[in-house]
Amino acid sequence: MDAACRAGGGNAATVGRMTAGTFDTLAAARDLEGAGMDRSQAEAVAAAIRAGQGKLATAADLAAAQAPTRAILTWRMILIAAAQAGLVVALPKLLP
Repeated sequence: MDAACRAGGGNAATVGRMTAGTFDTLAAARDLEGAGMDRSQAEAVAAAIRAGQGKLATAADLAAAQAPTRAILTWRMILIAAAQAGLVVALPKLLP
């Protein structure tokens, strides 16, 4: 078993058929059937995996989703730092 199989949890035959954009549903169904799964179940599992591949987030998708959150957090940190600086200046004048 190679490192890709151990990391992904699949068997060598199935992992070798998967790439970034493709998934061989027939080969996967045959592998599952060979492992003891019923044919209809193996075909359904392979089809579900294929259908779910179009919904995976890319690095660009994640970066785009994080951008607004980063902006909000940056402004909050700036406001907190300004408030702390104001307290450092004001407290010695207010306290006897």
